[in-house]
Amino acid sequence: MTDSRPSGTRRVTLSQVAERAGVSRSAVSFVMNGRTDQRLSADVFERVRRAAEELGYRPNQTAKTLRTGRSGTIALVSDFVSSTSYANAMVRGAMRALRERDILLFTVDTEGDPQVEERLLHSLFGRDIDGVIYTSMFTRIVDPPPLLASTRTVLLNCRARGGDDVAVVPDEVEAGREAARLLVAAGHTDGIWFVGDLPPGRRGGLLWNEWGPLALPERLEGIERELASSGLSLAGHVAVDDDWDAPNGQRAVERLLEDGARPSALICVNDAVAAGAYRALHAAEWRIPDDVSVIGFDGSPLAGMLEPSLTSISLPHEDLGRRAAALLLSDDATPRVERVRMPVHLGASVGSPTR
Repeated sequence: MTDSRPSGTRRVTLSQVAERAGVSRSAVSFVMNGRTDQRLSADVFERVRRAAEELGYRPNQTAKTLRTGRSGTIALVSDFVSSTSYANAMVRGAMRALRERDILLFTVDTEGDPQVEERLLHSLFGRDIDGVIYTSMFTRIVDPPPLLASTRTVLLNCRARGGDDVAVVPDEVEAGREAARLLVAAGHTDGIWFVGDLPPGRRGGLLWNEWGPLALPERLEGIERELASSGLSLAGHVAVDDDWDAPNGQRAVERLLEDGARPSALICVNDAVAAGAYRALHAAEWRIPDDVSVIGFDGSPLAGMLEPSLTSISLPHEDLGRRAAALLLSDDATPRVERVRMPVHLGASVGSPTR
């Protein structure tokens, strides 16, 4: 079979596609731009698309941008999301949603540096992007850079301090309520402790510039509201030393047990802290879930690696990314915060109380 494409490396033109398809150049233009208002038959659409494929035709994106005012590119600007494994499913979700619309996604990380952020935004705007998904590694309040006022923007996993933007965040309050419901349904009525408060004067982890996460207060709010609806309350709070990781979780639960507490359940601020709690409980010969139930948050791979597997309320990273992309492409720019449900991943760490 011979190659019927034009020889050489020059770009295939609309006229060549029109000649191959046996239609006018304007008909090819209408088909390539998705115009359905010209009463072209289905046969014409099929012939043009087949001819374009056979010839290897590629639309001239620069010309299309000049004609439509849209470049077909979106930028996802984040602090650390693209360069770490923790939350990059948000990028995957946005990318898949945009790919369905034949839109390219640029991703850049600023590493939390405002000067780097400004330089990157200037560079992206020079490429005529159609909008920005402004993204945070974890849910927090942000001050969007003034440059974003000149383009359509959706905040992903963060909210603007002024509250006048379109934002997509996980429903942390409902996630807290779900954690409490699981324990109440299992029969826990007292001895429920929360592990993961920050010590006085601390707003967040050192690794992330002490940015204050919304997950802590919102998860706690949901837990306390749900327990209160059943006439219950937390037995107390246990603070970590300086971060939400396994060593801090272990030390926090060790202190709790050394102080003589007899918890029936521990709700940990995240899966890493829960992993540390497991270590402390195993060392003290407490059985999970026979002696104490444990619940975490985030739905990380760590939850399934623990023994027994950890029940965790998952962060819906990919759904968040998809929803942010959909909102950016929608015609509705009304400022609002959309909250995405956090699903429960049931492990084997919750049981009926025996103490």
